[in-house]
Amino acid sequence: MTVDPTLTARGAATRQRILDAATDEFARHGIAGARVERIVAAARTNKAQLYQYFGSKDGLFDAIFFGSLEHITSVVAIDADDLADWAVRLYDEYLRRPDLIRLATWARLERRPAGTLVADQDRVDAPKLAAIADAQARGLVRDGDPFDIMAMVIAMSMAWSPVSNVYAATADEPRATHDARRVLIRESVIRAVAP
Repeated sequence: MTVDPTLTARGAATRQRILDAATDEFARHGIAGARVERIVAAARTNKAQLYQYFGSKDGLFDAIFFGSLEHITSVVAIDADDLADWAVRLYDEYLRRPDLIRLATWARLERRPAGTLVADQDRVDAPKLAAIADAQARGLVRDGDPFDIMAMVIAMSMAWSPVSNVYAATADEPRATHDARRVLIRESVIRAVAP
């Protein structure tokens, strides 16, 4: 997420407070349910500042949502040579940052109920798909559409995430519980993607 280089330190701090408050607000209430009044109150600023930085409530959501996609891609970089490890690291990040999953869920529910999660999917997925295709070419990953393989591995990593219709895990659960899930994810992904 790029920041205007002309921002003062105080302006950058205000912008960041808005992003932090809005991330929580959108994760809790969705796009339609989020209230600008709550965001600016939590950020200790005003609507004029919010609109100056982001243009609109939708512009603010876009900044947060695309920032969250960039975050997950950089913090949990794909290793197509070891998709099982990638899935486990995704599981751990979803435990640490459940707001990331909630933001994606609201985007799915309120913006793109079918098809890819974002209009410019290549922006988000092209490097991951290229890595999977390369691993396939080297005989490390089963044949098939790299997008479908990526989608399956991500879905397996999200089995206990906030979008689970069976059980949503939290970081507060016993370590042994999480360790057992990590083993299950790892073994399941290895079997699913083996050539």
